[in-house]
Amino acid sequence: MELYALPLGICDLHLTGDPAGETRSLPVPAFLIRLPGDELVLIDTGMSRLHVDDPWATWRGTPSEPYVTVRMTPEDSLLYRLKQLDLAPEDIDYVINTHLHFDHAGNNDLLGGAKFLVQREQYEYAKDHPGFPNRYWNLPHLSYELLDGEQEPFPGIRVIPTPGHCPGHQSVLFRLPETGQVILCGDAVYERRNYDEDDWSDQADPKVARESALRLLDLSRQAPGVMFYGHDAEQAKTIRWSPSASYR
Repeated sequence: MELYALPLGICDLHLTGDPAGETRSLPVPAFLIRLPGDELVLIDTGMSRLHVDDPWATWRGTPSEPYVTVRMTPEDSLLYRLKQLDLAPEDIDYVINTHLHFDHAGNNDLLGGAKFLVQREQYEYAKDHPGFPNRYWNLPHLSYELLDGEQEPFPGIRVIPTPGHCPGHQSVLFRLPETGQVILCGDAVYERRNYDEDDWSDQADPKVARESALRLLDLSRQAPGVMFYGHDAEQAKTIRWSPSASYR
């Protein structure tokens, strides 16, 4: 098994609605797992490649427009990152969406040959919800397998319900021969700072989010390895990004 970390641009959150005011710049990653049998599992699909030419492609004309700007170069598109690995969208066999927000499911529409694994609660919650733009993922040519709770969809790969960021959020846990245990938190944990400061106030349901995050922390303490947080700018400086390196 092998893991590739894919950098897919930056999401700038303007906390005051003014780009010149306080802004948080969040790196947006996706992860690609190559299974022992050579099947490919993509964890999240990042922000739509439409943002390369239009930073407001998702939120223009909505109440969120003043608060969200996307920064993507052509190299930050999922298509480019796959091409760097000599892959095309049709090579992806499965996608695990931690959830269906625009920065985690923005390129689902490209992957019509894949099977998507999403928690049933998240899928039902996100349908027709303006906070989860359906144009990227709720499409007739996409095939979803809806999960109910913790499961092991592939040998050695577990999905773990981690609600709090949104209903039906899930994180992913597996083990690599050299790296050890890997936990892909998704947005269950935005940054290491959340643990350091015990601050979950940015989450939709802070109490439930804290419980989910502490469960992941407990799992991380049971075996050596690495946790990848959802949008940690400091951690992003240390990640071995594809295609220069991979985790094994």
